[in-house]
Amino acid sequence: MIDFTEKQIERYSRHIILPEVGAEGQSKLLESKVFMIGAGGLGSPVAYYLAAAGVGTIGIADADVVDSSNLQRQIIHNEDRVGMPKVESARETIQALNPDVKVNTYNYFVTEENIREIIREYDLVIDGCDNFPTRFLVNDACFFEKKTLISGAMFRFDGQVATFKPTSQKDAPCYRCLYPEPPPAGLVPSCSEAGILGALAGAVGTIQAVEAVKELLGIGDSLAGKLMTFDALRMEWKKLKLRKDPACPLCGENPTITELVTYEQACELKFGE
Repeated sequence: MIDFTEKQIERYSRHIILPEVGAEGQSKLLESKVFMIGAGGLGSPVAYYLAAAGVGTIGIADADVVDSSNLQRQIIHNEDRVGMPKVESARETIQALNPDVKVNTYNYFVTEENIREIIREYDLVIDGCDNFPTRFLVNDACFFEKKTLISGAMFRFDGQVATFKPTSQKDAPCYRCLYPEPPPAGLVPSCSEAGILGALAGAVGTIQAVEAVKELLGIGDSLAGKLMTFDALRMEWKKLKLRKDPACPLCGENPTITELVTYEQACELKFGE
C-alpha cells in the first residue's frame, strides 16, 4: 500500500473514511491506469472526476483541437485554449487539479494498428467517442485484450452508459451483442447536425466515472449486462437488462470476427463530441 503524505491524506480523506474504499482502496486508485477515448463532451467529466479521485495514470486519445463550439459542453477546456490539441488542454486541466495524476496523451486516432498495444498497458478503457466505427473498434480491441470497457453515448437529450466485460464475467455481453454492426454511414446525424444538451454530457460522463471507480475497486454492482439510459427532458433514468447473444460474431459460440475490423470512416471522424 502507498505510504500517504499528510497532504494526500487530507486530499483523499472523504474516500478514506468510506469503509468500501479506505486507505487500501485509495492506494489502489493511485496505482490504477485508465485509458480514455476522447477528450470531448463525455471525456471531460470522466477525466476530471477520475483525476479528482486520484486515479494515478490517465491516458487520453484525441486527434482534435479545441474549438469554441466545444465549450458549451466540454468543460475540461476553456476559451484561452481554442486551437490547442484537446489532449494537451485536458492534461493541463488535470495536472492543475491533481499533481498526483500522470497523464499520457495520444494526439492521434486509435486504429487497428495501434489500439491493442495502447490499451494493453491499462486496467480499463472508457469510450467517449462520437462515431460508431470507433466504438466497434474499441469494443473488439477490449475483447481481444480482455479489458473492461465502459461505454457512454449521448444524442440531443438522451444518454446511455453500459459496462462490457464478456471475458471476465460469465454471460456478460459485449457491445456487438447489442449492436452487431455499425449503422450505414450518414444514417445517424452527428451532434453538430442534431444538437446536444451541454449538461447532458456531465450527467452521462459522471456515471461513467462512478462506474470506473467501482470497477477499479471491485465494489458495488457492475453495470455489466445492463444498459443505463437517461431521458433529460423527462428526467427519467432506466436500467435495462442486456443478454449475451449466442450468435454474436465476436463473443458468441461460433465467432466470425477473430481480428480487428476497420469500418469506413473509423479514422476520419472526431472523438468526444
